[in-house]
Amino acid sequence: MTVARRDLLLGSAALGLAGGLSPAPLFAARARPTDGLSMGGAGALPMPVPLDHMPTPLPVQDAARVLMDRGWLFHEGDIEPAPLDTHNATYLSVKAGNARGAAAVDYDDSDWQAVDLPHDWASFQPFVKTANVAQGYRPRGIGWYRRSVRLDPALQGRRIELEFGGIATNATVWVNGSVVAHNFSGYNAVRVDLTPFARFGDEVNVVAVRVDAEAMEGWWYEGAGLYRHVWLADYAPVSIATDGVHGDPRKRADGWHVPVTVTLTSIADGDSTAMVEARLIDPQGQVVAQGRAQAQVPSLDQGTAQLDLPVADPQLWSVERPTLYTLDVRLLRDGQVADERRVPIGFRTIRFDADRGFFLNERPVKLKGVCLHQDHAGVGTAIPDALIGWRLERLKAMGCNAVRSSHNAPTPELLDWCDRLGLLVMNENRQFNPAPEYRAQLEWLVRRDRNHPSVILWSVFNEEPMQGTPAGVAMVRRMAHWVRALDDSRPVTAAMNGAFFDPVNVAHVVDVTGFNYYQGDYDRYHQLNPAKPITSSEDTSAFMTRGAFETDPVRHIASSYDVEAASWGDTHRGAWKKIAERPYVAGGFVWTGFDYHGEPTPYEWPTIASFFGILDLCGFPKVAFDIHRAAWVDDQPVVAIAPHWSWPGREGQPIKVMVLSNAERVVLRLNGKTVGEAAVDRLMGHEWTLPYAPGRIEAIAYRGGREVARAAHETVGAPVALRLTPARTVMAGDREDAQAITIDAVDARGRHVPIANLMTRFTIEGGAIIGVGNGDPNSHEPEKGLQRSLFNGLAQMIVRPDGGRGRIVIRAMADGLKPAMLKLDRLGVPARAQVALVAPETDIRDWRRSPRLDTRPSADLAPAASDNNGWAFVHAGTPTPAEEAGWRMYRTVLTPRRAVAARGGEIGFAAIGGVASLWIDGQLVAEKRDPRPGPLTAPFPAGEGKRVIALIVAGLGNNESGLIGRVMVRPR
Repeated sequence: MTVARRDLLLGSAALGLAGGLSPAPLFAARARPTDGLSMGGAGALPMPVPLDHMPTPLPVQDAARVLMDRGWLFHEGDIEPAPLDTHNATYLSVKAGNARGAAAVDYDDSDWQAVDLPHDWASFQPFVKTANVAQGYRPRGIGWYRRSVRLDPALQGRRIELEFGGIATNATVWVNGSVVAHNFSGYNAVRVDLTPFARFGDEVNVVAVRVDAEAMEGWWYEGAGLYRHVWLADYAPVSIATDGVHGDPRKRADGWHVPVTVTLTSIADGDSTAMVEARLIDPQGQVVAQGRAQAQVPSLDQGTAQLDLPVADPQLWSVERPTLYTLDVRLLRDGQVADERRVPIGFRTIRFDADRGFFLNERPVKLKGVCLHQDHAGVGTAIPDALIGWRLERLKAMGCNAVRSSHNAPTPELLDWCDRLGLLVMNENRQFNPAPEYRAQLEWLVRRDRNHPSVILWSVFNEEPMQGTPAGVAMVRRMAHWVRALDDSRPVTAAMNGAFFDPVNVAHVVDVTGFNYYQGDYDRYHQLNPAKPITSSEDTSAFMTRGAFETDPVRHIASSYDVEAASWGDTHRGAWKKIAERPYVAGGFVWTGFDYHGEPTPYEWPTIASFFGILDLCGFPKVAFDIHRAAWVDDQPVVAIAPHWSWPGREGQPIKVMVLSNAERVVLRLNGKTVGEAAVDRLMGHEWTLPYAPGRIEAIAYRGGREVARAAHETVGAPVALRLTPARTVMAGDREDAQAITIDAVDARGRHVPIANLMTRFTIEGGAIIGVGNGDPNSHEPEKGLQRSLFNGLAQMIVRPDGGRGRIVIRAMADGLKPAMLKLDRLGVPARAQVALVAPETDIRDWRRSPRLDTRPSADLAPAASDNNGWAFVHAGTPTPAEEAGWRMYRTVLTPRRAVAARGGEIGFAAIGGVASLWIDGQLVAEKRDPRPGPLTAPFPAGEGKRVIALIVAGLGNNESGLIGRVMVRPR
């Protein structure tokens, strides 16, 4: 017998792993004695299974990439550059490297907020009635980010690339004062070739990003800012292009093959010849196939190498056993490895049949899917990698086997998790537009994701009004063609919400017809189009408030009995029944797996989130979770009961009881007496109405006359204490790991109190609380901070550890209740490499240099305001060649950073050639008497506004002179 939902931890990272999802489990669970009581049913708190080990890190595909998530400075609000007040200022403003305002290299960001990425500034905002309803009533606006980077001189001549995983929404990126990218989507990566802009050694590289989050691509909460990872990479002059490895296995008549195509790129001075080596490594680390191919790579262009790896009898990737191989691709130059990619791949076949649905490895598999937005309580769109995995594991525990990335390219970490967990993916494009910019976004998506075995469908759009027009058909024809040109192994679909029977519609030019709702039209469409495979790409749109069992429109509450649904949708049970009973429908994708901020439906203000989720904003399960477990889980017995059984003041009043199971027969008992019995309907469940009597209600499931599972609730007492339940008992001391911790209240017997609604407060040592939530779609409490009220018994904090080995200690308090304390081990796990931080210094890079003078000039000598020719523009570190003895003036104007202006600082010259005197605002502050090249350091006096710095240098005529090295000002 199994105890129902014992492993459904309201924070367990072990969720769903008991069914053998992979040959080696990602997490190891420690056995725990049961207390004889299953807390099954939505709104209750199943007891946790503590974990002893950390989750295995996601695979590193490109060792040359280094995270650049730390050390960013953020300013909320736009920054207008100062007006151009002179001809010379106007002249310079349109020259390369001379960006103005917050994009300028020397802009004063000393009072900006220090942030780590991923960062969603909208998640910090209050809820405001006048803000956009679809975006969850949160102001978004405009923001700026800046980051300084130093590059080792040894990197000169290498290809250097900066990648932003996602910027919400419209962005302009500058590097060293030059615009390097404009991007008009929040979901595609922004890649910048830094090579021609890079500075090395002491000279700092400044990256500035202006983000316009007023722009919207969706009708849901999209967040704001640099909400995905940022990476910096350096490669050999001839290297493998980003996303340049395509190695998707194929099964042919003569067996399995891995056709490998490698795109190479070159910044070398001349054309090159390169050797590409590919090795296939099995899950045990053994090389099972290998090959080589030669490629010609033109300078400043691309070349391609192709080879084929035959593989005998590989282990297959499947939902139940997601076995991954590693494709190791190396670029060899002169016999040495110049570049390398390690790409996880999986062997599986997929096909959609018009009569029998979807086949994986020639076995029919019904798609039991959900639609997902990238959004979680407390952190918004800036979801830590570990939390993404935790969310997917909760879906897997429900019997879910597929997710749809709605309605945009997912973060790549989600696909990595799906590969490892055995979740199938409908990968969806955001912008329905074949114009060049949007074609590039679509092709980027396919190139990035085409090696993932989890990806089984490409969706080119969602619910487009042009889907039944000739123009729409022409658009889809082009988009589908571009997808197939890059990946011919997966079908193309489009998520249609109508026009299925129009004489002109896009279903004619895709491989699989996607139905968004319109479930009453399945049969008719199949009869009229018997050769066309179909799937539900979106269905259900049912409403539930977790822990609530009566609909109250005035209070914006939806019953959890699965009776509320949008006019265009259906209940969870009704929608799945229509799919399950039709073998020709490949499966479905419930709208949605989790609640999400924004698109508040069916209510608006003060509602700030959706009611659609099977799980709420925090990932706490609703009754819908058990509805789908009963319908979807086949490998273990399931029984669940709703509602909870604590209804003070309702004694004797009728209460509807719902029982869900996948067994053959269920029996319902109240206080030991049988009050209901039925043959199981695993799709629709069973309902009885009983007069409420405090005590114990339980459902017992039977198969073959034998009890296989039971679920029970007891009437609980008043809350007397708080409880903290972690997702796992250990965390990585890498400042990146994150986990959800549940807060609930218990009665005197330690039982969860599902009706507790009270404020709780927290403290933490050894880590940080980066977000809080409780799953209430009507709550306006801040999602950042150290307090949160319980909602129908539950609240959640998202915890991130400090660095290094140690302990994390969390305390929770509430008025009148015994506080709770939780201790977690923080392991000394090495953190992923991060780009080094840069000290707050100001490089004085740009100078004007006078002509050579025969006599020593006065310190107030300056070029005429409109002189762009008489005085040269020079950079610090560029010496004046040996020349006839004489004098030169080096002059610049600096507005020091606020810290220096207020308290003073220090100015340092790394090397000056010649005898020199340094003047600031006409005052002599230092002299250098030795003509040999050497440093000079001097105090920089405090003072506001523009400061004139003049260096008078006497060259001796036989050596380089002037500004031989870096010049910088630092605060005291």
